[in-house]
Amino acid sequence: QVQLVESGGGLVQAGGSLRLSCAASASILSFNGMAWYRQAPGKQRELVAYITTGSNTNYANSVKGRFTISRDNAKNTVYLQMNSLNPEDTAVYYCNAWDGGAHYWGQGTQVTVSS
Repeated sequence: QVQLVESGGGLVQAGGSLRLSCAASASILSFNGMAWYRQAPGKQRELVAYITTGSNTNYANSVKGRFTISRDNAKNTVYLQMNSLNPEDTAVYYCNAWDGGAHYWGQGTQVTVSS
């Protein structure tokens, strides 16, 4: 069973930065891609960014230019660098990996941005 463990969340002031990490228990090259999702209170979970095995990336419009997803294959880790954070970015952030029809999820890490 694949395990994904997120870290790096916390409390930050508006305008600040955080870097989230997602460590996988398996080689991330075995997945078609990896992604970050987030879920704010009372809202549906939404895709923030994804990166494919070929390192193609895509971002939600709300984070373009502020967030960067990257991967370190040697460490089996995916990162989400978040800059210029604002209170609307407050949410639980989840790591996701997909392989064909299978999806794997981490337990989530809380990001809180104060105004």
